Amino acid sequence: MSASLMDLLQIPLRPRILLVGDVMLDRYLWGDVERISPEAPIPILRVRHQEHRLGGAGSVATMLSALDTEPTLCTVVGDDPEGRTIAALLGGQGIDARGLRTDPQRATTLKERLLGQAQQRAPHHMMRVDREDDRPLSPALQTELLAAAEETIAHVDLVLISDYNKGVCAGEMIPRLIELARRAGVRVLADPIKGCDYRRYRGCSCITPNRYEAGLATGRKIGSPADGLEAARQLVSLGIETVLVTLDRDGIAWADAAGRAKHFPCRPRQVCDITGAGDMVLSSLGFALAAGADFPTAIELANTAGGLEVERLGVVPLSRGEIAAELDRHAAGGEGKIVARGRLPAVLDAHRRAGRRIVMTNGCFDLLHPGHVAVLQAARALGDALVVGLNSDRSVRALKGPERPVIPQHDRAAMLAALSCVDCVVLFDETSVAPLVAEVRPDVLVKAAQYRTDQVVGHEIVESYGGQVVTVPMKADYSTSSLVERLRSEPRRHAA
Repeated sequence: MSASLMDLLQIPLRPRILLVGDVMLDRYLWGDVERISPEAPIPILRVRHQEHRLGGAGSVATMLSALDTEPTLCTVVGDDPEGRTIAALLGGQGIDARGLRTDPQRATTLKERLLGQAQQRAPHHMMRVDREDDRPLSPALQTELLAAAEETIAHVDLVLISDYNKGVCAGEMIPRLIELARRAGVRVLADPIKGCDYRRYRGCSCITPNRYEAGLATGRKIGSPADGLEAARQLVSLGIETVLVTLDRDGIAWADAAGRAKHFPCRPRQVCDITGAGDMVLSSLGFALAAGADFPTAIELANTAGGLEVERLGVVPLSRGEIAAELDRHAAGGEGKIVARGRLPAVLDAHRRAGRRIVMTNGCFDLLHPGHVAVLQAARALGDALVVGLNSDRSVRALKGPERPVIPQHDRAAMLAALSCVDCVVLFDETSVAPLVAEVRPDVLVKAAQYRTDQVVGHEIVESYGGQVVTVPMKADYSTSSLVERLRSEPRRHAA
């Protein structure tokens, strides 16, 4: 773990950032898929609720705000219900929208996502329906937007451009904005569009194209990190100070005008949804640079944040604390999975925000054996995150007698955390796991098949809110009590 990264995340500074770009409204329709339409071979989504989130430059603004920066947004919406919803969302999140302009002649960009869930599994995208108007702004509106940016630019630490090719950044907007920033002595970072002449970004301190966008801009296929580095070097030659080519599973390739180049790998992730990953890279990079970090440190932070984002369903902002917790977990290895009871709600909330199905099981796990492992693996297969409630030493003694446990609680927790099928271990001191079940509220509660479901402690809690209680097979001939007895009898047998 980089100490400079942790220092960066803990500084009290709230950088001021001007954000210019295409704002959108993301509408999520969440529901259940229980049958196929009789009219056509398509699933029927029974909508349970809908949710509105800021998209495009709006999602970047939301992410910047979650990172404790002070973003000011310059953008354009239509004079329609979607535009008014965007204005209300910006106000509700405390985002400075003094640069928000309304154009009665255009429609606000709307992306409507349908997410279906079947048999209580995690929801998945079924379809996206877009409505957009990508015409360039009128000269008068572009001038008005630039004037709003100029009023703010002298008071910010950085300028970000979120170009989604929906008209706001078209024409001379970007070159004129870069010139305003140059005169004010402020750096400009841009997330560019695909398929255009990247000379329009000349003068930017940094651009962040993805693998596909950089490939189109350079006329090369980017299959490896080495290809990414060559593309970054080629784009730097256009008069751009620094280029980051994001390479999804391969991390980030970086090159700058000083001749430096480096590949920043990322660790493997369980990809839930790639939506918002590019915005998260731009936002976290912008926060880090505005806070005074150098490019290598800022890229490390952006790499971590972008990886976390793809583990979540939809566009989900990340706080500095969530990123710091991820760095802690990565540095500590399995130990990072051992969660204090007081920190459990935040961990569970992060899983739920990512759309993960939470499974829980519990036990003493004294002398971990193949029977335990079989139950844990079967439990993990029923969802996306496995929480293991572990009896403390005190509660084991109360249940099993004064000679147990054989292995202390922290060592038992470390063994469980070392298993890839386990996502979270939490110690509980009560003799009954019911209070912990009530705290976790798992989607699925699991025990070994030696119990009936109505004998599983906490079953009534889980069933009360529609969760499942499942029993899974345990490998035969394994039990901790019999193993302990066998070990105790061995010296007597050898002595005889």
